Amino acid sequence: MTITAPDTVTSVLANGLSCELPADSPLAKLLKTQRTWQGPTAKERLGILRAAKSIAIVGASPNSTRSSYFVATYLLQSSDYRVYFVNPMVDEILGQKSYKSLADLPEVPDIVDVFRKGSDIPAVIDEVLAIGAKTVWVQLGIWNQEAAIYGESQGLTVVMDRCIKIEHARFHGGLHLLGFDTGVITARKTVR
Repeated sequence: MTITAPDTVTSVLANGLSCELPADSPLAKLLKTQRTWQGPTAKERLGILRAAKSIAIVGASPNSTRSSYFVATYLLQSSDYRVYFVNPMVDEILGQKSYKSLADLPEVPDIVDVFRKGSDIPAVIDEVLAIGAKTVWVQLGIWNQEAAIYGESQGLTVVMDRCIKIEHARFHGGLHLLGFDTGVITARKTVR
């Protein structure tokens, strides 16, 4: 009887140590799914937002209960960006034309903000590359590490699992600690 050793993988842990694990073990599978890709820093994200003049929202919805609708409303009311909506299922969102695809937009947007499920991100990145946009911003709660690595390898700037509304408000003084727009911008501490 010949006994063969199970296939093993070397896993590098967050503390820098590594260990050998059976490739089919639950721990090896869990460690494989851990996020290792790092997107732009806060300073870099601020630079992206400051440099941008236009944003296309892929997966924009006319449904006022959807997060894409809330973000679109915020961007239209609280920024100077030219905002475009991409949704092949509707003709209009918030009184503005909705385009069937990124290729149909009247200009190449500086940022493509994506509200699609993680498995759709590679196809969106291919569309972004096809039109020549430079930045893909994948919304909070959406993650596809392989797509992020692929996008960066093709020269894109990729932001993932971050809300563009929250980031814009945070960088521009419109976000309270709890996430609400206070309407007050001040550098003074409040007296208690």
